[in-house]
Amino acid sequence: MGAMKETLGFQTEVRQLLQLMIHSLYSNREIFLRELVSNASDACDKLRYEALNRPELLEGDGELQIRIDLDRDARTITISDNGIGLSRDEAIEHLGTIAKSGTREFFGRLSGDEAKDAQLIGQFGVGFYSAFIVADRVTVVSRRAGLPADQGVRWESDGSGEFSVETVEKAGRGTDVILHLRPDDEGGDGESFGDLLASWRLKSIVTKYSDHISLPIRMRREEWDKDKGEYRRLDDWETVNQASALWTRPKSEITEDQYKAFYSHLSHDGSEPLAWTHNRVEGRAEYTQLLYVPAKAPFDIMDRQRRQGLKLYVRRVFIMDDAEQLLPAYLRFVRGVVDSNDLPLNVSREILQESRDVKAIREGCARRVLGMLEDLAENQPDKYAGFWAEFGQVLKEGLGEDFGNRERIAKLLRFASTQSEGDAQTVSLADYLGRMKEGQEKIYYLTADSLQAARSSPHLEVFRRKGVEVLLLTDRVDEWMLSFLDSHEDRELVSVARGGLDLGKLEDEEEKKQAQQVAEEHRELTDKVKAELGDAVKEVRVTNRLTDSASCLVSDEGDISGHLERLLKQAGQKAPPRKPILELNPQHPIVARLNDQIRRGEGTQVGDWARLLLDQAQLAEGGQLEDPSGFVQRLNRMLLSISPPSA
Repeated sequence: MGAMKETLGFQTEVRQLLQLMIHSLYSNREIFLRELVSNASDACDKLRYEALNRPELLEGDGELQIRIDLDRDARTITISDNGIGLSRDEAIEHLGTIAKSGTREFFGRLSGDEAKDAQLIGQFGVGFYSAFIVADRVTVVSRRAGLPADQGVRWESDGSGEFSVETVEKAGRGTDVILHLRPDDEGGDGESFGDLLASWRLKSIVTKYSDHISLPIRMRREEWDKDKGEYRRLDDWETVNQASALWTRPKSEITEDQYKAFYSHLSHDGSEPLAWTHNRVEGRAEYTQLLYVPAKAPFDIMDRQRRQGLKLYVRRVFIMDDAEQLLPAYLRFVRGVVDSNDLPLNVSREILQESRDVKAIREGCARRVLGMLEDLAENQPDKYAGFWAEFGQVLKEGLGEDFGNRERIAKLLRFASTQSEGDAQTVSLADYLGRMKEGQEKIYYLTADSLQAARSSPHLEVFRRKGVEVLLLTDRVDEWMLSFLDSHEDRELVSVARGGLDLGKLEDEEEKKQAQQVAEEHRELTDKVKAELGDAVKEVRVTNRLTDSASCLVSDEGDISGHLERLLKQAGQKAPPRKPILELNPQHPIVARLNDQIRRGEGTQVGDWARLLLDQAQLAEGGQLEDPSGFVQRLNRMLLSISPPSA
């Protein structure tokens, strides 16, 4: 068989990424070893899993390990593993392209801040290319487990835009990544790469980033040569990391820094986690859980189809790295490990969906995460505010997904309100209940397209006058959430944009009688306006909910809100038929003037006035007019009719 050597071009996005690596991330160069060791660990995990059904893939060598070797004369560092390896096609696909979706978002999130950009490298599955931070040429020699020795592959590139690939002989399975270090004068500002050729330097990086990896990471032993005054490398190898799964060790033996380092390995997130919990659970299902709450959300957190989840191990054997069945979808931001003693080693996704043990693990993990969030909310409110800003919309989904924990989730919700300052959602339902007015029996809320639209809504006018707090809900998920949150602590949640507003004891009997009297006095007005508007509205009536605005729209009981109707239309979905109720403020000068004209039989422009009041109400609630040109013409006619001509 011939060598079959060919030269291919990198994908455009890879060229961009290589330029970033080579020119922008020198000060974070340590990450190259973190990422390559992590990739080697993943390759060994994949082999261990595939070998459960195909033991021949182990080729008589079941001791999985990672080796780091260096050659000072050749200025090379080699990271080797005996994991699953790569075939020729896989080398071209995985090392020449970025297959993961979201590449554009990846480059869009690069900020120019070297530390922050370095954190994104592994998160987006492009950690291999970090090798070019320190190397001006990278060689990969690999053979996939199960392929014959003559089916190895050699991949090589100098990062300039092309790579070569050829078929070679490789006796053992797995992958060798050989880094040819850059000359010391290429680091910028006099930075040297020669220190990476010192064993102690590489060991310190392994200890810092990869000590928690359960596989042994081995390097050659060294001893001091007194005659030459230097370290002499020996032929035997020593393990330089703990080489035991961190989650299996007693909590008392694990430092905070080790927990943080393990999180970075799991998530490829360079920022520290907000919180974590490490527990061994015994009972109906026996398992160990190590769960983390991140500080920052990934760019695609709102994509519910995005496959992600916890890493699943069975008796410390890696099974899968995205076992989404172990947590409900609304907790998809959680990272961590679950190691079960009960599940079979050949467990599949289908078995995970049906297993009673998995259900118990899922429920237990959800309770632990909610417990972490409750602790943050109670004892570290600033941290919880940061969590809510990143993941609040996702947590709201839990009200419809996790009935058993609905009350716990409701207590974790945060909102903006008419009494909160700024745009942040900081008000809990407990805060609201604690500030309720004497005689107030309900929790009032308003949904809107934006916080500014909510704060300026005419529906709030009577509540401002009476000093009653209203929650302002502006997230797209809120309308869906409210279909599962109709009460809290025996207090009904009521929309202030609903028809038939009942303020209960906040409104005395005298006010109610006066409202009925005003309605009778304006019966002719409301009948005429309804006649002019026809089927555009369900009803026209006067209201006491307005103090400054002339009119507003409300939804009848059982009808969807105007805000939900707009959301459905924006999403391209058909909204249920809705006819709003037009409410008029009898104290407003425009309404009072129109009422006087009708009483005196002068209402020749009732149609224009009626349509104008409807259009104003629609605009005030954030809606769009079906006939903007007609609105302008009517407005001009009204202005001319009330303004005397200039002399």
